[in-house]
Amino acid sequence: MAIILKNVAQVEKMRKASRVVIEAFELLESIIAPGITTREMDGAVEKFIKMSGAIPSFKNYRGFPKSACISINEQVIHGIPGSRKLVEGDIVSIDIGAYKDGYHGDAARTFAVGKISDDAQRLIDVTRQSFFEGIKYAKKGHFIADISGAIQSYAEGQGMSIVREFVGHGVGAALHEAPEIPNFRDKKRGPRLQPGMTLAIEPMVNLGTHEVVILEDEWTVVTADGELSAHYENTVLITDGEPEILTIR
Repeated sequence: MAIILKNVAQVEKMRKASRVVIEAFELLESIIAPGITTREMDGAVEKFIKMSGAIPSFKNYRGFPKSACISINEQVIHGIPGSRKLVEGDIVSIDIGAYKDGYHGDAARTFAVGKISDDAQRLIDVTRQSFFEGIKYAKKGHFIADISGAIQSYAEGQGMSIVREFVGHGVGAALHEAPEIPNFRDKKRGPRLQPGMTLAIEPMVNLGTHEVVILEDEWTVVTADGELSAHYENTVLITDGEPEILTIR
């Protein structure tokens, strides 16, 4: 699959889609609290995205039934919203996409629910920082592997592990475009970065083993040892200089 470089007009459309994602997370941050159900959170996200003139990227994508992926504690990604209520001490990872004027914005965050353990907070912080370590290399002339290696080195240097089975990806008119963006080193350097590339870079970091299991719903991914997991993702534009993070205000 060829990598699609975006022109100025296309990037502007991606900025608009990404802005919807930013504002959806701001809404979620204001309502996340013990007692709220993941279904209620999903409903709020869907309503907001539609009111913003966009379409939830994830709803019915490859059969996913909801508008947001909401994953709690040992759930890594692709949690299906339902009747489960958040409780004090949980951490909740939420992945949101918005499709507007023909382009997607895609991002994920992990939130604390009330007071959480020191280990849980450290996991959230390390996961977020691993993204920022990676995008130090999200510049023209570097390779995808430079981003991947920096993410892995930082997370593992903090005593945590990187999920291998799921990776980041290009994003644009399609939710998943080339190239794949591992959060770990593999044998390939991947493509050289060029201005106009738009990448969804998304570390998934576990407190224990990197191994994961997919549950019987065929969507929800959990850590094999039941330890906590966190997720942090942004849509990033490669430029002639510093990368532009489209999903951060």
